[in-house]
Amino acid sequence: MNAQNKELTYTEFLGYVKKYHPLVKQANLNISESEALLMQARGAFDPKIEVDFDQKNFKNKNYYALLSSSFKIPTWYGIELKAAFNNSEGLFVNPEMTTPNKGLTSLGINVPIGQGLFINQRMVDIRKAKIALTLNTAERDLQALEILYEASVSYFNWKRIYNEVQLYESYLKNASIRFKGVEKLIEQGDKPAIDSIEAGITVRNRQLNLEEAKLKLTKAKLEVSNYIWMEDNIPLEIEDTLYPEIELEKTIRNTLSKIQWNNWTIENHPKIKALNAKIDMLIIEQRLKANALLPKLDVSYHYLSEPDYFTKYRFQDYKLGVNLTMPLFLRKERGSLKLAKLKVQDIQFSLQFEKQQIKNKIEALNQERISLEKQLQINKKLVSDFEKMLSAEERLFTIGESSLFLINTRENALVSSKLSDIALENRFYNLLISVYKSWGNYVL
Repeated sequence: MNAQNKELTYTEFLGYVKKYHPLVKQANLNISESEALLMQARGAFDPKIEVDFDQKNFKNKNYYALLSSSFKIPTWYGIELKAAFNNSEGLFVNPEMTTPNKGLTSLGINVPIGQGLFINQRMVDIRKAKIALTLNTAERDLQALEILYEASVSYFNWKRIYNEVQLYESYLKNASIRFKGVEKLIEQGDKPAIDSIEAGITVRNRQLNLEEAKLKLTKAKLEVSNYIWMEDNIPLEIEDTLYPEIELEKTIRNTLSKIQWNNWTIENHPKIKALNAKIDMLIIEQRLKANALLPKLDVSYHYLSEPDYFTKYRFQDYKLGVNLTMPLFLRKERGSLKLAKLKVQDIQFSLQFEKQQIKNKIEALNQERISLEKQLQINKKLVSDFEKMLSAEERLFTIGESSLFLINTRENALVSSKLSDIALENRFYNLLISVYKSWGNYVL
């Protein structure tokens, strides 16, 4: 990755993730898929032209030539309009199919009186497709939120280990200077030779700690690199000259200060939106199952006329049809309706549980925030006190009233307290992203 600007801020890092990460792009495919499904469902209401021609000739005899063409317009409430033209010729035409010499035109309507009038499969498909758009948007947000959460955790881990490396480098330098100073004092006869061994042990311990931290830093960089991509799905790798944001704590505190803990609305959470969308889809399906309990009664009327006399309105020429279907026991329909109701109840229970779980999670994070604030204050005071103790011990050592062992002890305590401070800061950073994840808000 180009390291002209050696500091990669948290905001810049998230910008790369949001814009270019393949899984974020993949999450957006769900929206495109929903739009395609909605278009597909609307296709059920597209007007249709149908043409059917069937002819038979045998031994120079025209048995029949049948032409059937129609233009159908489906409407929202199950009503279908139909215009048709039929023509039949031949020696062996079924009397039912016989038409005048110039053919027969018709204009009619088909109305479902019972089942299918106010709700039918076509209406259900469109309503479910519209809700699926909301559902997939919520699931897209959840997937993007999870990616941003994992990316942020890796960035904060990189920041923590980077700070540890800086700390070990600083105290390795101090230990090396102290080791050289002790050697000079031994040469002058002011210190026993055993002090050089103890000073050397400290140097080697610091070297060991630094090497281990550098290994962790290399792994942390590679982990962060998993989330940095460019256009055309080109992965990038963090160079050694790049480092995490120095003022990250300030950025995090500014972000946390903008959070309005009391004005949060759980209904805006993507997971809750997704569950509500699933419930809405199941309720629509339940209504369709309930509609199946009604008798299926279809009534059709077609005005008939020869093409030349179509506008003369001879209403006594018509074709009327009535079709009735009614299962006697309705066991299949009643069973389907009961299953649909159970599915709705199942998701409703999940919704209640998720709402309570999210509320408790938010409250727990708020309490953790308060506790971490206190722990950070206490630990920073500890760091300050250990620094004072080490400085005092070093002054005593220069006048011969202390030992190298006590200095190392004080310094080890100081290093431990600073490592604790780095760890607490890391927990504080992770708290921020945990809050946004629990809120279902990924716009950081």
